[in-house]
Amino acid sequence: MALPFLNGSKKRKRTQIVSVDLGARTTKAVFLEQRGEVWSLCRYALLDAPIFEKKISSELLAEHLKTVVEALETDAKYITLSVGLDDAVVRQVDLPNIPMDEMRMVLKNNTKGYLQQDLPGHVFDCHIFPPKPVTPGNLAEISKTSGVGKSKVLVTGAKQQLVSDYQAAIKSAGLVADYMVPGLVGPINAFEMALPEVFANEVVALVDIGFKHTVICVLDHGELALTRVVNIGGDNVTRGLAEAMSISYAEAEGIKVGMAPEVQSSLEMQVTPLGRELRASLDFFEHQQDRPVTQVYVSGGSARSEMILEILHAELIVECKTWNPSRFLQLSLPGQQAVEIEQIGPQLAVAVGAALVAL
Repeated sequence: MALPFLNGSKKRKRTQIVSVDLGARTTKAVFLEQRGEVWSLCRYALLDAPIFEKKISSELLAEHLKTVVEALETDAKYITLSVGLDDAVVRQVDLPNIPMDEMRMVLKNNTKGYLQQDLPGHVFDCHIFPPKPVTPGNLAEISKTSGVGKSKVLVTGAKQQLVSDYQAAIKSAGLVADYMVPGLVGPINAFEMALPEVFANEVVALVDIGFKHTVICVLDHGELALTRVVNIGGDNVTRGLAEAMSISYAEAEGIKVGMAPEVQSSLEMQVTPLGRELRASLDFFEHQQDRPVTQVYVSGGSARSEMILEILHAELIVECKTWNPSRFLQLSLPGQQAVEIEQIGPQLAVAVGAALVAL
């Protein structure tokens, strides 16, 4: 699922891909290369995000992208960027069965009607979900949820000015803008490739804990059934832990992903509100669809903490586990990165998932 305003060169065969997840605190990037019939993860990079308050300038972003590519040690030119939750709109809507270009125009002319908000100066793209195969068991459900002559569509959009600024920065960095992908769909794309059997045959929730927000997506036998953004992220947990224990932010960040049992009660106080919000989302889905979510897969920096996973498990009453989005790739990483990929992997879910758009 890609936003169309950065896919002008998509028909050309890619053998190298640089994908960058511009996080609020940490930029995550991966370099993939095709080797024979397989794709290899050749290098990844985690760098501090540029310091800015509201909006990063094109000049600062260009310098940052140069640093990212240098860290990846590649001369690849084509780059895919993910768009953060604050910059991209993502909604599921029903749209008439019309050509894709007309869908985009319909959305542009009636954002209030379809997306429940006015979005002037935005550009849009659509991903049409394939219809469910009709069986005697789901005929009633399909009849209720599908309008005549309509399709279920995932709509994404971003401000035209943001796109222009990103394009200018990428060009200034000596790179070529290839795709722009809403960060929300990154983990879904990666999960489908990393755990295809689970994706296709189970009802699971993907929870991506970011710096400012947490995204929960419920996948029902390969279908995206629910998405929700919770305004609690890793930063809330770290700041709360620092205040509760009267320690520095850096110390709290280290303790958060550690295993020290003496901090468990303080950590529970910070993580439990997030668990309750996520449980409310699962309850909504389960009451609507009358079937349970069987597993929760957690990504993001906070997924490195076994204690956070245990706290979420206790609150959600569903098994919570981390996962590695790179497991379907051949690993061709240099020494230390090859050792650390299992621990770092959960932080790369958005970057890997965005890269898949270019494959």
